[in-house]
Amino acid sequence: MTTALITHEDCLGHITPAGHPERVERLGAVLDALADFDLVRKDAPLADDAHILLAHPQSYLDRIKSHGEGPLDADTHMSAGSLAAAYRGVGANIKAVDMVMGGKVKNAFCAIRPPGHHAERETAMGFCLFGNVAIAAKHALANGANRVAIMDFDVHHGNGTQDLVWDDENIFFASTHQMPLYPGTGAPHERGAHDNILNVPLKPMSDGAAFRHAMETQVLSFIDTAKPDLILISAGFDAHRLDPLANLNWEAEDFAWATAQLCDLADQHCDGRVVSTLEGGYDLEGLATSAAAHVKTLMERGI
Repeated sequence: MTTALITHEDCLGHITPAGHPERVERLGAVLDALADFDLVRKDAPLADDAHILLAHPQSYLDRIKSHGEGPLDADTHMSAGSLAAAYRGVGANIKAVDMVMGGKVKNAFCAIRPPGHHAERETAMGFCLFGNVAIAAKHALANGANRVAIMDFDVHHGNGTQDLVWDDENIFFASTHQMPLYPGTGAPHERGAHDNILNVPLKPMSDGAAFRHAMETQVLSFIDTAKPDLILISAGFDAHRLDPLANLNWEAEDFAWATAQLCDLADQHCDGRVVSTLEGGYDLEGLATSAAAHVKTLMERGI
């Protein structure tokens, strides 16, 4: 048993306008940081339309497929290679779930872009086209899992994931995020149709100690109570103190600590099964060091 890294060069073909924070170099920085790690390396397959339709309606998929190049909104853009990149992102998550649930590896990290946690059921936004992690959760439920937990520690609230799992009593979504901040959702009263959502806003300029307190007092018990068969992580690293898009002050060690806590829960409930997927992180140094600390922790727990 060990840790899989699932990625694809097509994810480098998603080109955003000059100066856009969600740029090709992000994935390059992550892959460079993981270059010497002893990982089970797999190419992400192209997702099937059926996978995307687990979370998005046909009308939305048709709209994305026919959009071509250009902006979907002020923040979210498509280039000639974006559709293939997005299909690889979903495909990476499907493959990761299948490998982990099938016992081929203990855990997995999907190094993909564009990210996914802002993509709502019928709306692309926040740099995101498809709800990668929500799709992974729904795929797991369709293939033997009874309950799935998602932890999103990206600095921005995962409004898309929340939208996609709101009505699913078997998917439990927890999010820590800076508030106020884009996209403006994620208040504590947003609990889901089955009390299956936990939002823990953090104040601007709070540090890793505040995050750890939120995890220890709220998030970990929420996931523990869910008793999941699989834990998914929306691994955004933009809460790092160097990140230009937010105002939290975490260090790489905070992400490693959180990863270890989630792996502890996975050991208790689901034989260590964890799938993590890259979301945000826009300072290349902060992103690279944090992703490396995260994956190193997965590897230590995947033996």
